[in-house]
Parts: sequence; C-alpha cells; structure tokens
Amino acid sequence: MSFSSRLRNIVAVALVGLGLSACGYNIIPTAEETAKARWADVQNNYQRRADLIPNLVATVQGYAKQEKDVLTAVVEARAKATRVQIDASQLTDPDKLKQFQDAQNQLSGALGRLLAISENYPDLKSNQNFLALQSQLEGTENRIAVARRDYIAAVRDYNLTLETFPSMLWAMTVFRNKKPMATFTATDDAQKPPQVKF
Repeated sequence: MSFSSRLRNIVAVALVGLGLSACGYNIIPTAEETAKARWADVQNNYQRRADLIPNLVATVQGYAKQEKDVLTAVVEARAKATRVQIDASQLTDPDKLKQFQDAQNQLSGALGRLLAISENYPDLKSNQNFLALQSQLEGTENRIAVARRDYIAAVRDYNLTLETFPSMLWAMTVFRNKKPMATFTATDDAQKPPQVKF
C-alpha cells in the first residue's frame, strides 16, 4: 500500500469521525447522561433531608411531648419516602416517578406541620439546635427545588433531542430503544394559593 493511499485512508477515517461527531450522534447519549446526573442531584438532596429529619424530630420531641401525632406522622412519612426508590433506569416510567413524588410530597406536608409546632413552643423556637436544624432543613428544601428544576430542564432537553431534527434520525435508527423520560408535575395543592390565618 502506497503512502498516498494510506494517507487517503487516514483522511477518510478522520472525515467520517468528524462527520459523525458533527452530525449529532453524541447528542442523545450526552443529554441522557445529563438528565441522569440531574436525577442523582435530586436523590442526593432528598437523602440529605431524610438524614436531617431524625435530629429535628428528636429536638422537637424534647419540647413538644404532647405533639406525638405530628411527630409520628413525620417519622412514618420519612420511612415511606425512603422506601420508595427510583433509579435512573426507571425515569421513563411516569407511574414510578409519580409514586416517588407522592411519597416526597407527603413528607413535605408532615414537615410543614412539624415546623408549625414551633409556634406553640417559645422555648423550642429559641433552642439553638432547633434553629440550626430548621435552617438546614429550609436550605435543603431550597436545594431540592433547584435540583428538581435542573432535572426538569435536563429531561426537557433530552426529550426534545429525541423528537427534533436531526437528532431524531439517530433516535429512530441507532437509539430506537431510548424512551422519553418522565418529569415532576405540580401537585394539586401547589395549584392553590396558600391561606394565611391570623
């Protein structure tokens, strides 16, 4: 084989590689991995919240002994929320994602009731441990909101990649087994304005 034919082969392989990289072949796997990474962020923040709850409950228990029902509801909701797991391979199943979201929403509601207890206990409100835990929990809720927003955006990008030209050509051929991922939806309660009572 002559030098010029080897050079032509090398140039041809380089052009094919360049053509494949420029034509969008990598867009679908990249978008999918980005969405999975965002999902891992969501799970990480939910786990952080689950880890903080036992400390918050123990602190409140020391002050609010008669509020056992609320504390029990928080502990049960945490147990249920940590039992309902969804991994990256199940992100295309909207029912699984809804089940996960419902368990997390139940925990959010129970935590809201727990934090409202502090209004009835002035000593608890001034307790440094409670204030620190409350602050961390509020920060975690903010992190969860940001992680969910980022996940929703990544899923939107991935799903659009499967449905738009030219990447849809790859989705219909090489990546036929790739399905759109499910995303979070607002709960019915989130659609209602909060009621303020004095």
